[in-house]
Amino acid sequence: MTGFPVYLVDGARTPFIKARGAPGPFTPVDLSVQCGRPLLTRQPFPREALDLVILGCVNVIADEMNPARVAALRLGLGAQTVAFTTQINCGSGMQSIDTAYRYIRDGSHDMILAGGAEALSHTPLVLREEAVEWYAGMGRAKGPVDMARQMTGLRPDFLKPVIGLERGLTDPITELNMGQTAEILAHRFGIDRTTADTYAMESHHRLAKAQSEGWLDGEVEPAFDDDGHTHETDDGVRPDSDLASLAKLKPAFEKPYGKVTPGNASQITDGASWTILASEAAVERHGLTPLARIVDSEWAALDPAIMGLGPVMSSTPIAKRHGLSADDVDLWEINEAFAAQVLACLAAWEDADFCREILDLDGAFGRIDRDRLNIDGGAISLGHPVGTSGNRIVLHLANALRRTGGRRGIATECIGGGQGGAMLLEAAT
Repeated sequence: MTGFPVYLVDGARTPFIKARGAPGPFTPVDLSVQCGRPLLTRQPFPREALDLVILGCVNVIADEMNPARVAALRLGLGAQTVAFTTQINCGSGMQSIDTAYRYIRDGSHDMILAGGAEALSHTPLVLREEAVEWYAGMGRAKGPVDMARQMTGLRPDFLKPVIGLERGLTDPITELNMGQTAEILAHRFGIDRTTADTYAMESHHRLAKAQSEGWLDGEVEPAFDDDGHTHETDDGVRPDSDLASLAKLKPAFEKPYGKVTPGNASQITDGASWTILASEAAVERHGLTPLARIVDSEWAALDPAIMGLGPVMSSTPIAKRHGLSADDVDLWEINEAFAAQVLACLAAWEDADFCREILDLDGAFGRIDRDRLNIDGGAISLGHPVGTSGNRIVLHLANALRRTGGRRGIATECIGGGQGGAMLLEAAT
């Protein structure tokens, strides 16, 4: 792509903390600050060297409007630092990187802090429309007689809130929840339950190994809550995960024969991630050592009912632009919304008819071997804080390329609402 080179020079994230039926210890901004402080502390440049702060966040809480700005001020970046929040559902954390990449590539900025934060455990409970109307009537009531008349309309179900997260994970156009869209792909590409469970089991085993080997050190920074507890690692991982245990779980969305269960779907978690992007001039000025160069990015849209194919639709145009086959990409990070969804993407790329008819290729794109895909686990084992995941997979891809000696990698994800995002990285030399 034309323009100035753009480098990912560093990044850090919090451990991903599994939601357990109550608000977790951190809000989105809390999480952003927890990993942002150690990241900025270890930099050789002053904080005022950052031109801009961009943060992806989907479920913004009322006390943190424009969480990018709140986080920037709490991180000590100064009142003069511009900060804004992005929202494109699951792609929000990648969108922050992409926006920063384009600003620096075009020469308007030198160094940007781009991240993602989400506290799904803090997703609000909401009232049903009839209850809202009743409360509004109470507020308009004039005098005790009018108020008593309004009270007669109270129904017990007005006191039962609706879980906002369930509403947010249901597509308003198709009226399908995200799990049902994965079931559609499982049916279309013949993904069976055992194959999906096997993929999920491997995700847990890979993350457990990455933790034990110290491969996430420096990428994952500990978080400290107000009760004095230290959160050091992603706490949803199950190192002893096995097929027998996974097979006992019942389908969550299409009973009784569905393929998607709580065991082979991404976990509901809280977490934040930051990356620092810099121009070549900033790298030289501050003596920085880049992890990777951001080469290209792409966004795509498709039918919301098959939103899980977003990685296929967004990654393939990048590959075509750069003349890359599946084998030319050393590492892939595909966000694990659902095992069936990731496996459907792999199957689509191997389907010659699909690739010719939908992707305008001469034949199948090719096979992506599992030893090049999500090599340290993914959202099934560590969780999917919606606004954060796109940022995490780009950061981890950069670190994994450096660790393995790989040259080129693609990070990609499906996006609720029928979209996809992808980013091509090359290891810095």
